Amino acid sequence: MRRMVGVGFGFGIGLMSSFVHAESEVDKLGPYANTQFQTMQGACQHCQTLPQTLWYFRHETFSVPADGEPVTRIDTQMRGVEDSAALNPVALPSLVWTGATQRWSEMTLTAAGSSVSTATGERFHFKLVPKLASNRSYWNADTSAYLSQSKLWIRGELEGETLTARTVWPHAFKLDLTADPQPLQKDETLQSLVQFANGGARSPYQSRLLWEKSPGLAQQSSGKTAVGILLNGAQGDDDEAHGGHFALATGIVGAQGEYANWLVNNYYNLAINSEKGVIAGVTPFDKYMGDLNSGQAFYRPSYMLVAVFSQPTIPLQVQALNNRVMQHFYHNDFVYDHARDNCAGISIDTLRQLGWQVPQRGVESLLKATAAYWYVAATQQSLQKGRAIYDYLNTEMTRLFPAVAFDAIGHDLLNMAQTGDRSTLTSPRMAPLADQLEAIYFVRIPQIPSSREFGLAPVYSFAQYLQQAPADRSQWKVIPVTPNRLPASLKEGLARQPQAVSLIPLPAILCLLSVIGVLVLLGMQMVIWLKHRKR
Repeated sequence: MRRMVGVGFGFGIGLMSSFVHAESEVDKLGPYANTQFQTMQGACQHCQTLPQTLWYFRHETFSVPADGEPVTRIDTQMRGVEDSAALNPVALPSLVWTGATQRWSEMTLTAAGSSVSTATGERFHFKLVPKLASNRSYWNADTSAYLSQSKLWIRGELEGETLTARTVWPHAFKLDLTADPQPLQKDETLQSLVQFANGGARSPYQSRLLWEKSPGLAQQSSGKTAVGILLNGAQGDDDEAHGGHFALATGIVGAQGEYANWLVNNYYNLAINSEKGVIAGVTPFDKYMGDLNSGQAFYRPSYMLVAVFSQPTIPLQVQALNNRVMQHFYHNDFVYDHARDNCAGISIDTLRQLGWQVPQRGVESLLKATAAYWYVAATQQSLQKGRAIYDYLNTEMTRLFPAVAFDAIGHDLLNMAQTGDRSTLTSPRMAPLADQLEAIYFVRIPQIPSSREFGLAPVYSFAQYLQQAPADRSQWKVIPVTPNRLPASLKEGLARQPQAVSLIPLPAILCLLSVIGVLVLLGMQMVIWLKHRKR
């Protein structure tokens, strides 16, 4: 069997079969050239990467900038998105989680799932990476039948005649560059597209051109840089995940509309061991969606708005700040919080910090948040649980709900494109967005069938969350996780000074005092009235 160094992950570990097609999109890793990276496994003594980052990926395969390439640096005296000054748009992410050393293009899987073949007829035994013990579902016969209908991208390892797959992604899942524009109709909204067929987990894949700057321009999107606003739906077997998930992606549109090698900036709780093996990080799109254990497409439907630009300016700025924020995340100077700093909140904060002031949608209700705080704190005898419910109800909704973030960004993007309104672009960095925007696509990605239950559309409010989850909390399907805390020896600087959050929020205290004051006043009025009546 012939093998050669391919267009993939560089410096010798990245051996790839000779049948990898040398198309332009294969030569990219997000908006960067693949040749700028090298593949590493486990320990990496000479990487230009934070030791904290390497600790999280100590058992993984990943790509890091090759020697001599510019690497993103952070100011350790700042936290998260605050570190946005003097961004270097050509500096590479310090680590990209690829999960495998090899990648193949246009593979065909037999319906039985026992072998794969190349466009030139070479055939290999097909094997899957082992299912994680904590992962409750996995590939089955339905998966093989479904994926045998399309050519595939595969990331994995080739040993002799056996290809062991880590990631599988259909070639058919790409932008339709030949489509005519189909803008939203009067009875349509972005929310209705997401909620179509209860989320569209069983629906066909869809790529729809919502807008193009001039007739036929979208058909010329190949080779242009894009930003993907990515929304993942609710899981069907985890009642703590009805809110869905959110991420920003960047990359080059492929010759036929491919986006499999775009980079996804996946913010996820680093302090736990995910039951599916998810690690927060910058990761290729096909890995993020099609990893056999952690891939989003294996356990819920997904949706993406794609903004295609004439110049790489905006996507590079978006990726540059995410590269830096992700390093702060590994540094632990700020941590994941399901209400205050979740995947949607961190992502939309990066856009706003860059100068795209995506309109806010307000909070659920301060009054409800305060009432819920005291009720939960009293009934469950836990100020911490009370604070958690308070934060859920009092966090600005584009930062709390992935679906609301998706809707707000998409609405503003379409408004900008259709009306020319640039009022939300408040910095020189983001000022070119409106002029350079050429096309907007909506993409619906169905769930890949497996032994897992089908997912649903994500919720848009706390009330909808309660409607979608069982009313009896004891009936919730919950997947337990174990802690994965960064060792104290690796914590430095601001990581040793965690941001303090009071267990009793000041508004709740003021509201309680106000209620008490009102009751006191009412009581005094009642006393005065009774005395007056006796007279």
